[in-house]
Amino acid sequence: MVETMSGIPLDPTYGDGLQPGDYPYTRGLYPTGYRSKLWTMRMFAGFGTATDTNARFHALLRAGGTGLSTAFDMPTLMGRDSDHEWSVGEVGRAGVAVDTLADMEDLFAGIDLDKVTTSMTINGPAAICMAMYIAVAEKNGVGRVHLGGTIQNDILKEYQAQKEYIFPPRPSVRLVTDLIRFTTAEMPRWHPVSISGYHIREAGSTAAQELAFTLANGFAYVEAAIAAGLKVDDFAPRLSFFFNAHSDFFEEIGKFRAARRIWATWMKDRYGATNPKSQMCRFHTQTAGVSLTAQQPENNIARVAVQALSAVLGGTQSLHTDSYDEALALPTEKAARIALRTQQIVAHETGAASVVDPLGGSHFVEWMTDEMERQANEIFDHIDQIGRGSMLEGVYAGIDDGYFVGEIADAAYRFEREVNAGRRIIVGVNEFTENDDDEANLLSIGHATEEIQIKRLDQIRGDRNDDAVRASLAALVEAAGQPDINLMPSIIDAVQTYATEGEIVAALESVFGTYVETAMV
Repeated sequence: MVETMSGIPLDPTYGDGLQPGDYPYTRGLYPTGYRSKLWTMRMFAGFGTATDTNARFHALLRAGGTGLSTAFDMPTLMGRDSDHEWSVGEVGRAGVAVDTLADMEDLFAGIDLDKVTTSMTINGPAAICMAMYIAVAEKNGVGRVHLGGTIQNDILKEYQAQKEYIFPPRPSVRLVTDLIRFTTAEMPRWHPVSISGYHIREAGSTAAQELAFTLANGFAYVEAAIAAGLKVDDFAPRLSFFFNAHSDFFEEIGKFRAARRIWATWMKDRYGATNPKSQMCRFHTQTAGVSLTAQQPENNIARVAVQALSAVLGGTQSLHTDSYDEALALPTEKAARIALRTQQIVAHETGAASVVDPLGGSHFVEWMTDEMERQANEIFDHIDQIGRGSMLEGVYAGIDDGYFVGEIADAAYRFEREVNAGRRIIVGVNEFTENDDDEANLLSIGHATEEIQIKRLDQIRGDRNDDAVRASLAALVEAAGQPDINLMPSIIDAVQTYATEGEIVAALESVFGTYVETAMV
């Protein structure tokens, strides 16, 4: 029996009409909610070398984390090796450096990959990192069929918001679709794309824009996979989403509830999905990094707690809580532990996990859910119109004509004007300010990390079989030139020869080309 702190027994849910677990899942995906299984506490980590991050992974697992989430450094995200001229000063600074299979081996050393689920936040080179992860697992006796987790692999939002792209949109979507096809056939526990609104929101969008742009990208991937010959109910159950939990508590809860309803309705009515799992919008949530302040950084602990609570009340399946020092540097181990403890307090001390959709039926929450859906539908109508009945073509068109970039920029500009004019208060920034902030103890990644990583890369290049590397890259180029061939097997072959990420990207660039954004004026 579940009771309040005072001993009052609680039912799993309250209210009449549609209940959690009922289509269209506005109130939640499952009838018992967190009573049967808490959300996954998946803490984002990555810095320095693979060995450095591996130690942080083990520390988080010892502290009670239930899933791993990997942050990669900028060179890795952009498909460049650590010794590339563009990588100078960036190696290991904003995430972990991964150049070859050897780094991935170090990254997950001593971790049972058949027992821990892993999330990897990477997009342009996602297929390459996925291939490395598969190769590491299989070298350790874990078959790909047993691997569970998620790779972000959401390239469309890169052109819209985050800008970490490599190839043009259409061949990039081919890589996304190839990974969907590959995991559908061979990795039933893996989510091949985490359709991400997080970075759209971090770039300055409104809540409704985050909701609409994210789901539109999801519909685009569905259309691309169907065009590639897959049946919707064969792949859609493994699609997942990644949302931002920002500071406007009730707006965020309405956004999460509307996301489930919209996705379910579109998947059933427009794309013909009959499997209930295809209609379920499963999502990971991260608290809003953009809301963290360098001024009075301890205030961020309170911000993160409130944002985390909104994600839980909105029904998230997994959650990352930001560390309070992230506006200043990568999080220290102590700060990351406080962030994890915040989730554990929400889970075990607040009662938020005792009842499913506890705010359902609130006049305000129900109105906000409807309003989020209404605003999203207006955006869908525009994308569908410019795509002439195709959400995929509409997203391509919106990237080409600057629609997404312009809408996000306008929203960000409006918000900053409100802050600068004092119409929107940010505690410790434009109100309740002080001039005696204590010096924070920050994590620092120095130039020595770059030297260590480049030395490691040189060693791998010296030890590998260069003939095998050249042969695997030539085979990849040939496969890339044939649109109907799935590239995942060729990429796996290449990483197993210890070809570098940069070499594999260069091989694909020779066929796909490189994307250069058109400047907006």
